[in-house]
Amino acid sequence: MDVTHLQFDEILSICRDIFAKKLHDYGAAWRILRPESVTDQIFIKAKRIRTLETTKDNKVDEGIFPEYVGIVNYGIIGLIQLELGYVDVVDIEAEKALELYERFVAESKALMDAKNHDYGEAWRSMRISSYTDLILMKIQRTKEIEANEGQTLISEGIDANYKDMINYAVFGLIKMKWIGGQVVR
Repeated sequence: MDVTHLQFDEILSICRDIFAKKLHDYGAAWRILRPESVTDQIFIKAKRIRTLETTKDNKVDEGIFPEYVGIVNYGIIGLIQLELGYVDVVDIEAEKALELYERFVAESKALMDAKNHDYGEAWRSMRISSYTDLILMKIQRTKEIEANEGQTLISEGIDANYKDMINYAVFGLIKMKWIGGQVVR
């Protein structure tokens, strides 16, 4: 297995662990969210990252790392919601939610593999702030597609944008180092 796969898997293990713990604490309460609300949750996370990157002023005791984790997890939630639709009452158990989580992680990783092959791992030479900007751009594209009721003429759909957001967030997380509970670059 190459280094990118090992790093991707390590980061996704962290994200999955947090997802599973929140699933334990809250159940699948996110099943109530409409896809547009999931997109807005990702926007909130990406906007906070950009603000922290720009101002260097952090008034909430959480940094960039957990926000990127949130983007990964909400991206996967978005994919689940696109497939299952939203509900008024939580309708899946933790085991099924984790099964869907794993499936969409595998799909996102396959997309990363294909793009990594074609682009020669260009992401490794990019700045972390570029991942934030690309995620914000993907959010804007997703909002436009949502406003058009999912219809596109030539572009990929909402699911492809969520997968790209997941992968950009993973790239950001890979480029950061997790040391003793603190994130350093």
